[in-house]
Amino acid sequence: MIKQVNPYAAPGNGIFGIAALQLALSPGDNVEQIVLEVARVATRFPWVSMVVASELCAFGTSPDKAQSMPGDAERMLCDAARAHGLWLVPGSLYESSGGKVYNTTPVINPDGEVVARYRKVFPFYPYEKGVSPGEEFVVFDVPGAGRFGISICYDMWFPETTRSLVSMGAEVILHPTLTNTIDRDVELAMARASAASNQCYFVDVNAGGELGLGQSLLCGPGGEVIYQAGSGRDIMTFEIDFHYVRRCRESGWHGLGQPLKSFRDHKVTFPAYGVARAESAALAGLGPLQLPGYGKPG
Repeated sequence: MIKQVNPYAAPGNGIFGIAALQLALSPGDNVEQIVLEVARVATRFPWVSMVVASELCAFGTSPDKAQSMPGDAERMLCDAARAHGLWLVPGSLYESSGGKVYNTTPVINPDGEVVARYRKVFPFYPYEKGVSPGEEFVVFDVPGAGRFGISICYDMWFPETTRSLVSMGAEVILHPTLTNTIDRDVELAMARASAASNQCYFVDVNAGGELGLGQSLLCGPGGEVIYQAGSGRDIMTFEIDFHYVRRCRESGWHGLGQPLKSFRDHKVTFPAYGVARAESAALAGLGPLQLPGYGKPG
């Protein structure tokens, strides 16, 4: 297969294009449909450098359809990323490994290489029966752009997950989800709160159709809504501005709160854990907590 070179894959100007796929899929093997949607994005939106899909969109919600990694399904997704010169975060799929099943998101670079796999730390117990929890948080760098972190669906209900990724330097949280229940509205509030309290982009991608309620939500580092989808198929293309998220962390959103610095500087011991926060090179590099002064003469 001939690789298409994407000139936007390492933009170097702080702007990074993403397409979030809210697809109306049925339970079953949807890998070919996902590959087709990636091709459509590459053709119609040549400025997009990354495609992100929803949780368990490849095969649905049955652990019986767990795949090996590497394996045929992941290989098809790698071929799609390589063919179009795109980063691909194809939602998640159940992974069979060592006699266990995990809810796993692969991260595939434009060369078609799997650079990371994130296993959902908080499966949706007791409903996600038989699925083992992951034990490691995952961040990855896109050259010329910035650092991304991965969480999956129910992980968001535990604020420690997003804070851990941000402490590891994540500026964008990619959050494949699969929700078809009454609590979707609560998750929308959580997505905005996660973005604001951690001064990061939060890309919450739900499924539509038979699998999910849709209503995917794209949030900026002030918790602002960039876009909220409806319930059906929606291809959401937007730009991440890494200069903007870094400015928000340096000076506060519109010159207001700087929560990451305050969290970093406080030595309180949290009763829930019995320890203070861990040291973080990413938070240490944010500079002092002070009034913003950009744009003033002298």
